[in-house]
Amino acid sequence: MTAARILVVDDEPNIRDLLVTSLNFAGFQVRAVANGAQTISAVLEEEPDLIVLDVMLPDMNGFSVTKRLREAGYTAPILFLTAKDDTEDKITGLNVGGDDYVTKPFSLDEIVARIQAILRRTMQADEESVIRAGEITMDQDTHDVFVGDATIELSPTEFKLLRYLMLNPNRVLSKAQILDHVWEYDFNGDAGIVESYISYLRRKIDPHASEPLIQTKRGFGYMLKAGKSA
Repeated sequence: MTAARILVVDDEPNIRDLLVTSLNFAGFQVRAVANGAQTISAVLEEEPDLIVLDVMLPDMNGFSVTKRLREAGYTAPILFLTAKDDTEDKITGLNVGGDDYVTKPFSLDEIVARIQAILRRTMQADEESVIRAGEITMDQDTHDVFVGDATIELSPTEFKLLRYLMLNPNRVLSKAQILDHVWEYDFNGDAGIVESYISYLRRKIDPHASEPLIQTKRGFGYMLKAGKSA
């Protein structure tokens, strides 16, 4: 199997070199750049399987870079490096299309674990291409998602979360179950990320559905209502 291609983006040479060395040792193909403009050029030259992207860059912040990449059609996952305990950065990063975040100072083992978990869930092959749950249709080969006839654009993590809900229709799934199956990493108990991504899915799905499809069962978790045929 070909090693996954990782693009590391950080303007601090010592952090950049440390990440490159550690990720190479973990078996990845790694390229490193120092700013947003170089990131966009690198993605155009050789689309990486994942980007490790520092939020604070000298020319444009990581959120702006991500927004431009997503608008250009780049769908591979992005792992943000954020300031320590900066919750606002984390939420903003997820809103613009990021898939995960690690706070500085970080553990190299944590970085590798996050990358491996993200790649497992985004590059996993599935036996059956098309799955349906109520009004939602998902093609796991092309990553196309439809609510009725409407096309829904999802980030890799949103896609993985919706897939898990669709494979368990009309079943209440706890936040712990969702973290385990979708993120494959416990985020140090940070179940708030589940709430955020459920909210993102609802904003994209509900306007095209006949009724709200993702229901909250307070104290228990979330359920995809799939009582109707697509």
